[in-house]
Amino acid sequence: MESKNSPISSGLAPVSDAVTLGDVLAAVGHDTVTPLGAFDPAQHISGSEFYDAVDGFPAEPGMMLLAPSAGQLSVAELGELTAAAGYHGASALALKCSDTEVPSLAALAAVSGVPILRVADRVSWRIFDAAVTQAFGGLDQHGGAHRDHRSEPLFALANELAAAFGGSVAIEDLSRRIIAYSAIPGQLIDGLRTQGILTRRVPDSPLNDDQYRTVLRTDGPVVYPQQDDDAPRVAMGITAGTLPLGTIWIITAQPDSTLTPEQDARVRAAATVAAGHMLDDLRTRQGSQLPREERLRTILAGTNVTGSEFAELGLPEDRGATVLAFAVEGDRGPLALAQLRSAVARHLALRHPETVTAIRDRTTYAVLARDERENPSSLIVPLLPLLDRLIGPGTRVAIPGTAHRPGDVAELRQLAERLLATAARAGAELTERIVTLPALRSRLLLERVASVLDDAPELAAPEIPRLCADEPSYAATVLAWCEHSGNVARTARELGVHENTVRHRIRQAEDAFAVPLHSSDDRLTTWLQLRIEFADGVPHHRNATARTALSPEVRHTGDHNA
Repeated sequence: MESKNSPISSGLAPVSDAVTLGDVLAAVGHDTVTPLGAFDPAQHISGSEFYDAVDGFPAEPGMMLLAPSAGQLSVAELGELTAAAGYHGASALALKCSDTEVPSLAALAAVSGVPILRVADRVSWRIFDAAVTQAFGGLDQHGGAHRDHRSEPLFALANELAAAFGGSVAIEDLSRRIIAYSAIPGQLIDGLRTQGILTRRVPDSPLNDDQYRTVLRTDGPVVYPQQDDDAPRVAMGITAGTLPLGTIWIITAQPDSTLTPEQDARVRAAATVAAGHMLDDLRTRQGSQLPREERLRTILAGTNVTGSEFAELGLPEDRGATVLAFAVEGDRGPLALAQLRSAVARHLALRHPETVTAIRDRTTYAVLARDERENPSSLIVPLLPLLDRLIGPGTRVAIPGTAHRPGDVAELRQLAERLLATAARAGAELTERIVTLPALRSRLLLERVASVLDDAPELAAPEIPRLCADEPSYAATVLAWCEHSGNVARTARELGVHENTVRHRIRQAEDAFAVPLHSSDDRLTTWLQLRIEFADGVPHHRNATARTALSPEVRHTGDHNA
C-alpha cells in the first residue's frame, strides 16, 4: 500500500490544468532562466523544440523555441525572428545574450508579444533542454505534485518499488555506481545485488554491456528472466529528454515475462521521479556535461571501457561516432583552451545536440553521431573564422575517422595526436587547417620510418649520411634521380644541370661512396633515407648542408665535366 506522500503515487496523479509559462519557469529554476521584460505567467506552453532556420518553425502552436544560434544574430535579425515566432504562434523564445543586449531584447519581447527567456551562460543547451523536458513531464503528467525533498529521496523511492515488487531495488548512475538501494524486511535479493550494495558498484558481468545498451535505448521497462543464480529483474532507463541519467534495476518476486499495466505505470513514474532528483543534482553541479565528459575521458583514455558508453552518451551505435580533435597554435593558456572547448561545443550542438566534448593534453576532443550524408569538414569550416576571432589564428582540426565501438575512440585519439603533431612540425609548409589521414599519410609514413632509423640506426646505410655531408649536391641529385624513376633528362631539368652531370654524380655516388642503387629495393631504401635527410618537416638527424643542396646557388654550379 502506497503512502499518501509517496513520490510514485503522487507521480500518478491525474492531469489537472494545462502547463503555463510560469509553471515551466518555476520548475526549471530562476537561476537557470530569466524572462526579459514583462510576460504573462499564465501563457500556455504546449511543448519545446530547438529552432533551426533551415527547418523553420514547428507546426504546433504554443511551442517554446530553444534558439542556440540566436546569440550570433544582430538586434535587427532578432527583431525579425521574434516577429516571425509570434506570427507562427510560438509561446516563448529561449536564447543566450550579453548584459548589454537585455534592454533591446526586452523591448523586442514587448513589441512582438513573444516572451524572451534568457538562459544562463553556465547552463549548456543540452541541460536546459533536459530541464525543460523534465519540467513538462513532471507538470503535465503528474499535475505538478511535489517530490520527496528529504535528504535521501532516491532511497525512499527504491523502498517503495521494493515493497511493490517484492525484491531489492538499485538505482544507478551512468558509471554503474549504485547511488540508492532498497532496505525493507523480507525483500528478495541475490548474490549479485548483495555484492553491488556492499561495493556500491555493479559487479562486472558478460551480460552487463548488452543489457545496459538495451535498457537505455528502450522507451519503457525491460524484463529480464532469471539467469543462473541471478533473480528475475525489471530495468528502466532514467532519462530527461534525450539526456541519459542512469538506470533502475528491480528484482521481482513475480517471474512473469511481462508487466501488468499497473506495474508498467509504476516503473515509468519512478523513473520520472528519479530523473527529476538526478537532474536537480546535475544542475547543482553545473550541468550534464560533467558525467558525460567523464564518460568521454574514459573512452579517450581507452581504460575501463565497458562497451555501453555510446548508449550512455546518447550516440547511435548503428551509425557510429565521428571523432574531432582541435588544437590551438602555440603555448596558449588555460583560458584559451576553455574558450576553444566552449565554442566548439556550442557550434556543433546546433547541428548535433548529442555532441560531447572534453580537453585532454591541451587538445579539445568532440564526439558526435556520424552522419553518412555529411562531411565532417562542412561542420568545421564555418567554425574556424569564429575561433580565429575568439582565441587567435592558427587552430588546427584533425578528423581521424569514425568509431564504430567505444573501444575505437582511444585509437582514433592517438591517430589525431599524430596528425596534429605532424601538421605542427610541417609549419607553414602545410596550409591546410583541417587535417585527415589521407592528406598526411605520406608524411606520417616518413616520420615512422625516421623513427625506426633513430631507434635502430644499424638499419640505415651509413653511406647516405657521408654522401650528404661530403657531397650534398650528389645527394640531392641521387634523391631527384630516384624520384624521377631513374630518368636522367627529367632529373637534369629539375636540378638545372647538364644530363652528363647527373650521370657523373650518380656514378660517383655508387663508386666513390658505395651508395646502394643496384636493385629496386636498394633504390627504395636509399630514396627513403635521402627523403628523410632532406625533409624539414621530419624530426630526424639531418645534415644542414644537404638541405641547401637544392638551393639556386648549388643547383646551377653543376660540374658539367662528364
